[in-house]
Amino acid sequence: MRIDLHTHSEVSDGTDTPSALVSAAVAAGLDVVALTDHDTTAGWDEAADAARRHGIALVPGAEISCRAAGTSVHLLSYLHDPHDAGLLAEAERTRAARADRARHIVARIAVDLDLTWEDVEAQMVPGTTVGRPHIADALVARGHVPDRAAAFASVLSTGSPYYVPHHAPDADVAVRLVLEAGGVPVLAHPSARARGHVVPDPVITHLTEVGLVGLEVHHRDHTPADRDRLTALAARHGLLVTGSSDYHGTGKPNRLGENLTAPHVLEQIEDLGSGRVVRP
Repeated sequence: MRIDLHTHSEVSDGTDTPSALVSAAVAAGLDVVALTDHDTTAGWDEAADAARRHGIALVPGAEISCRAAGTSVHLLSYLHDPHDAGLLAEAERTRAARADRARHIVARIAVDLDLTWEDVEAQMVPGTTVGRPHIADALVARGHVPDRAAAFASVLSTGSPYYVPHHAPDADVAVRLVLEAGGVPVLAHPSARARGHVVPDPVITHLTEVGLVGLEVHHRDHTPADRDRLTALAARHGLLVTGSSDYHGTGKPNRLGENLTAPHVLEQIEDLGSGRVVRP
């Protein structure tokens, strides 16, 4: 069974609609795919309908933006209640902060480059969780950079004069919110150096103490040494080990199914979550 537990649609910063993402998962030979858009569950219904039509299982999820020890952290939540008041309120606060931050970044860039907020809006669909990838796409459309990767390596890098931080809850708060919503919290790509600072092992240990359930070990941004270390850390703390593509459509080179999660791990996630995997 081929299981990919981390993908994004155009509801956040992917380029596929939720239904097109499901179709792509089928074409990639997957048996199970999780939809984990940033700080939103808005794509769940469309993806679930498509999964039933195409005969593939769907794991409803989200990727929660948070921080720990000054480091940006992403927390995957699986099978939580999409109507939970606590998690919804924090997600809305983060989404609003992302939008405000994006406007500030664009204003700074516009001093030096021809770019408007309308250019960024043209890269989004209604209800999208706004992020730097949409600014990157606008920069590409304006001809300032050749692709998203080049945008993030220059204009949108954390060391850029245009960079602006945004609100995100502490990671331990996010873990608790996910658990209270009946979800299963798994730390996404904790050693992805290309994204910035890695999540220190003591932070992972602390998150385990407050209820973290798993680590996304098998990810393209982890070296073989990273995977070995994280696997050992997971074993030490009794954490589940997942693998996934972190697919974003044409927005990133990540390909569906390039890293996979073992079936017994999905079974444990399903046992722990209050929600259900959508099956055909």
